[in-house]
Amino acid sequence: MRTIPAELVERYEQEGWWTRETLGDLLARGLKDHPDTGFCVHSDVRPYRGTFADVEHDARRLAAGLQARGVGAGDVVALQLPNWREAAVTFWASAFLGAVIVPVVHFYGRKELTHILGSAAPRAFVTTREFGRMRYLPDLCTDIPIVGLVGADDIAGRGGSLAGHELAFEDLLADAPMTGTVDADPGAPALIAFTSGTTRDPKGVVHSHQTLSCETRQLLENYPPDRGRQLTATPVGHFIGMLGAFLIPVLEGAPIDLCDVWDPGRVLELIESDGLSIGGGPPYFVTSLLDHPNCRPEHLRHFSTVGLGGSTVPSAVTQRLHDLGMFVFRSYGSTEHPSITGSRPTAPVEKRLFTDGNARPGVEIRIGPDGEIFSRGPDLCLGYTDAELTRNAFDDDGWYSTGDVGVLDEDGYLTITDRKADVIIRGGENISALEVEEVLLGMPAVAEAVVVAAPDPRLGEHTAAVLRVRDGHAMPSLDDVRAHFAACGVATQKWPEELRQVDDFPRTASGKVQKYLVRQSLRT
Repeated sequence: MRTIPAELVERYEQEGWWTRETLGDLLARGLKDHPDTGFCVHSDVRPYRGTFADVEHDARRLAAGLQARGVGAGDVVALQLPNWREAAVTFWASAFLGAVIVPVVHFYGRKELTHILGSAAPRAFVTTREFGRMRYLPDLCTDIPIVGLVGADDIAGRGGSLAGHELAFEDLLADAPMTGTVDADPGAPALIAFTSGTTRDPKGVVHSHQTLSCETRQLLENYPPDRGRQLTATPVGHFIGMLGAFLIPVLEGAPIDLCDVWDPGRVLELIESDGLSIGGGPPYFVTSLLDHPNCRPEHLRHFSTVGLGGSTVPSAVTQRLHDLGMFVFRSYGSTEHPSITGSRPTAPVEKRLFTDGNARPGVEIRIGPDGEIFSRGPDLCLGYTDAELTRNAFDDDGWYSTGDVGVLDEDGYLTITDRKADVIIRGGENISALEVEEVLLGMPAVAEAVVVAAPDPRLGEHTAAVLRVRDGHAMPSLDDVRAHFAACGVATQKWPEELRQVDDFPRTASGKVQKYLVRQSLRT
């Protein structure tokens, strides 16, 4: 893990950002204070309606079942589930045990899952047989001692059978629930979030009980009041989805409403029938509702407060929402440092709409000579599972190199202007340009591939591939590329959505491709 200077540790403890409370303690306290708060899953596959107390009871039964099978503080529990009740049960149970939680995006495929399970080496893995494009891959799980399968009865129903280490999810639940929480070091790892970025494989970002609890409290304190009953559609395998679904509402005592498929028409029906609201996230979640033919003026009253982040936020989008009467604010962060900047509710309207906010409480930012943003704060992660990545991203004074470029105005408000890192942020999902380039280079016709982010009116950005084709070969079609990516087991969200052909690329004197010029060419 990275070195955290002693003076920063002392400051974060003195200012109350870091406490001795573990993630399990935080959850246990919130659940005890709000037992009758509603918990709903809006799903065609696994719908659910209950209360915090109902879900906590099953979480404590799962904790007892895992504890009886040898899972305890510091052990790794991975989960790859859609936004279902069982995901909350697994997350809360792991926290009660002081285990290290590894949430995996449910649509990740064989390539990503192979790397994540190999890196995290979980003692227990909870997943489902299938959901949408997702399929359970038993050959990747043979070395995992405990595999819990939601929907395992479907396997038996199709004439299959479970291996010795595989159990139906319900069979992992003990009869008697576990009481209390297991003691753990609050400064120790509590969660590893795997995120795509500049590397060919997802990076394992390690957060402690202290950094994660700090982030939960910080986000809640900055939220505007009277946000209504909010629907969480961001996958709980994502860092922000997990926070918004399983941590912040518990601390606040706000109802939890999850949906496992983003269907704008269906969401509009839920807004009308259940009085739900959309709190924001990547711009696509809001704009796809506004652009749907069934969206009517009466729906808009449920969009009173919208926080945008997790993807590129065009000014045209914030202006549009503001003109419709919504309270809009932008924020900036990453899995490594979740809340770097954001506009407070009291910020001037032009700051909320056209900048990414100022430094969050406890957070410091500075701009390097080339415009790169550096940050540090009490919610900054401990580092990566890869020691070399940690050395490259953090310095001895506690500063994190974000890989983003921005400017600070005279009032301290930040605006992101470019990106040094080779990452595309599509609807809040990070995509490694390097990973996509390497898959493209596996195609016989491709001599050289450069992958960059292209502007997208719905998703913020999408993946654009610019190719130099080998002599004697035809330029691949988009269908050719999709078939190749499918054969390689790459998650659909990472597939290129735009192809361009060039005879050569703009290069430096040493021959290196100047990606910023390639990006600029796609914006003209």
